Amino acid sequence: MNRIKEVLKEQGRTQTWLAEQIGKSYVVVTNYCNNNTQPSIPVLRHIAEVLDVDIRELLVPTKE
Repeated sequence: MNRIKEVLKEQGRTQTWLAEQIGKSYVVVTNYCNNNTQPSIPVLRHIAEVLDVDIRELLVPTKE
């Protein structure tokens, strides 16, 4: 599970904007945001760089 959608909302950015920044289609980014598919680690790292957040902020912790 990821938190990409939440981070985009916190930053006031859109899925369309993210798709353009990472060179993926809107549909692919929507699937990431809705947790229908998960980005690979390299893509997740690129998303973190574009959003200027630690990669861990994009993930849902498995342990508290």
